[in-house]
Amino acid sequence: MDRIADVWGPRTPHGKGTVWPARVDEYLADGLSGDEVDRWVPSACVLCSNGCGCDIAVKDGRMVGVRGRATDVVNHGRLGPKGLYGSTPWASSPDRLTRPLVREAGQLVETDWDTAMGRVVEVSRRLLAEKGPLTHGFYSTGQLFAEEYYVLGVIGKAGLGTPHMDGNTRLCTATSAAAFKESFGADGQPGSYTDVEHCDALFLYGHNMAETQTVLWMRVLDRTRSPDPPVVVCVDPRRTPVAVEAERTGGVHLAPRVGTNLALMNGLTRELFANGWVDERWVRDHTLGVEELRGIVEPYTPEVVARTCGVDADDLRRAARIFGESRDVLSTVLQGFYQSHQATASAVAVHNLHLLRGLIGRPGSGVLQMNGQPTAQNNRECGADGDLPGFRNWENPRHVGELAELWNVDPLTIPHWAPPTHAMQIFGYAEEGSIGLLWVVGTNPAVSMPESARIRRILGGDQCFVVVQDLFLTETARLADVVLPAAGWGEKTGTFTNTNRVVHLSEKAVEPPGEARSDLEIFLMYADAMDFRDRDGAPLVPWREPEEVFDAWREASRGRPVDYTGLTYARLRGPTGIPWPVTEHAPDGTDRLYHDGVFPTRTDECETYGHDLLTGAVVTEQEHRAMRPDSRAFLKGAHHTPPHEEPGPEYPMLYTTGRTVYQFHTRTKTGRSPSLRAAAPDAWVELSEVDAARLGVSEGDVVRVESPRGAIEVRARVGRVRPGTVFAPFHYGSWDLDDADPEHQHRQANELTMTVWDPVSKQPYFKTAACRVVRVRGGDGPAPAPTTAASAPVGGGVPGTSGGAPTTTRLTDTPGYPDDPAVDAAGGTGGR
Repeated sequence: MDRIADVWGPRTPHGKGTVWPARVDEYLADGLSGDEVDRWVPSACVLCSNGCGCDIAVKDGRMVGVRGRATDVVNHGRLGPKGLYGSTPWASSPDRLTRPLVREAGQLVETDWDTAMGRVVEVSRRLLAEKGPLTHGFYSTGQLFAEEYYVLGVIGKAGLGTPHMDGNTRLCTATSAAAFKESFGADGQPGSYTDVEHCDALFLYGHNMAETQTVLWMRVLDRTRSPDPPVVVCVDPRRTPVAVEAERTGGVHLAPRVGTNLALMNGLTRELFANGWVDERWVRDHTLGVEELRGIVEPYTPEVVARTCGVDADDLRRAARIFGESRDVLSTVLQGFYQSHQATASAVAVHNLHLLRGLIGRPGSGVLQMNGQPTAQNNRECGADGDLPGFRNWENPRHVGELAELWNVDPLTIPHWAPPTHAMQIFGYAEEGSIGLLWVVGTNPAVSMPESARIRRILGGDQCFVVVQDLFLTETARLADVVLPAAGWGEKTGTFTNTNRVVHLSEKAVEPPGEARSDLEIFLMYADAMDFRDRDGAPLVPWREPEEVFDAWREASRGRPVDYTGLTYARLRGPTGIPWPVTEHAPDGTDRLYHDGVFPTRTDECETYGHDLLTGAVVTEQEHRAMRPDSRAFLKGAHHTPPHEEPGPEYPMLYTTGRTVYQFHTRTKTGRSPSLRAAAPDAWVELSEVDAARLGVSEGDVVRVESPRGAIEVRARVGRVRPGTVFAPFHYGSWDLDDADPEHQHRQANELTMTVWDPVSKQPYFKTAACRVVRVRGGDGPAPAPTTAASAPVGGGVPGTSGGAPTTTRLTDTPGYPDDPAVDAAGGTGGR
């Protein structure tokens, strides 16, 4: 089977409340067969946030393929195109970093580890002695293991004492965490993937699941193609496969103007109040703030929303009725909300809908505020993104004291005198030079951050010493002062947690190339060289092996909402990943949170005291305590305001960025897969038929798209985006071009985006910018955009996307299937 041409593979429809049938997907390179594989090593896929259980095929010391694990609760054996074709080719790529690099006379040259780390330590010690810990900043990733994040968190918070720690999770998943904290008191996904088996309606808000989480979309398709399908409602300015499925199931596709999500959500919320679709008793017993919310949304009639958002008023009413009258509703949210105007307020509004109806914590009813990266959850949990480990509150002295006791350091060492520094501020401080050492781990901000030209100037300037730790010489690594070669997935051991809290153990399958070291080893090397000590003079970071760190992290999580204490490496070597919390009271994990309507909002327990969603103003501890949340959820709202930048005479269109099914982030791994690279080889932009005709643009023509900050020149796809909107995939930088100087090429989508962020989550806005489009010249063929999903052309004559190396797919019976316990009651074969 060509899984480039057939993204989601064959269907296995099944009825509501029954177990999702197992289907094992497998890909082996080099024409190998399964019996030629030396061994299969258990892991989970890291090329989206779904976290699919898989096994790595090893032959002659190389990773040569993958297969899905039929017994895993997440994917029941399935894998998507990125997982199948992109998991292993990068590991043997000839351009892997194998030795450290240091900058000499303006050039990066190879050196040994002692020299490279010695240079980092010399700068680090000098800055600490001269100006203190605020000179150090860390910008990490959503790609490491929990053990590595935890050690990094201890080094930053207890070794150095810097608040300047964040990850590229700020770009993709910060709003998810912020929304959970504002509504429920703490981070943590309330829902479960198993809710797909039980829901009557499925709402997807700014979430093109068909391309961003392909295996979860397979799960949805296997329900929507059953005799009793759920109704799908899609909120997206593009006609994605999700929108098509909404129309097919009798649902609704709402395509709001970019930047008007909150107005749309306020209109849906108002309809619940206006039509009596509110569980008044449940709301009274389990929430706070209903009357304030009612007052905020009252002006947002369907007609007002229609004018603001450009949607049909009756479509809004219909979508609200589906939500209000369905017995069980599952909602999912992603970047269309997170990276757009008023992000946290819009995401919180999704919670409000569920809380008003009491649709949370039960099979089929819940929320999945999705992540964009495979281990974004661990970054948030373990404290490498600025938050304190274990979802602790940096404003709560008792929480800070717990960590100080655990690490045996003075509580004043742990930064808690001001909010943690978010990524946008970190780069601002590096630009000014107040951060003198910026350590970038496993991410590529030169491509992924907004306003790319500014980021390149910061990274390449003399005002800040830049350390980059990565697999390849990325666009960011090319600008560094020291480059440290890291081991990747399959080349080290550790745990990671997916979007819906399922923890997997990934075992080491092969040795890393050359002198590359695991991120954990690199952090330990730095800690040893810096000689960080606790109050008694013992090493602050005493662990040597991943399992030792995992046990330390388990203890740090004890008693917190993210409790890992019942997990061990031995337990995670079983047939499936396990969702936290795992404790003596929940020894087999917890599929859903808040089934009892009890939330971690008590003042002494919560992760945050909250914010004003419009301004970001903080709620004080005294104000929070005076509200007496008593384990009730918060209903919060805000009025819609116009985006920061709107179309005008000079820049008359709206520019928005996103993803394609065949590439992941800046293509560090997927761009080195022949099948994935052929499927989406180069950048493009999408225009509607109406706009293309107005501009005189045909399929494949080269266009120049300009904003007040920069421009790109790429080929145009005449596609299915909303009129007045330009869509661009953000994956494409310069590393694979003959001229790798980004100043000499024009395909990097973030040249145009703004340095503006949400007041609560501090997540930057990639979805709202003003732009103009000018035709440059005719093209020599169609745009390089895939034809299989949301980027499909509206006209004919474009060859279909194909070319995936053959994969195998087989159905399988799996006795004793570890699945949602609620399925048992419906006659399924599952049960944990």
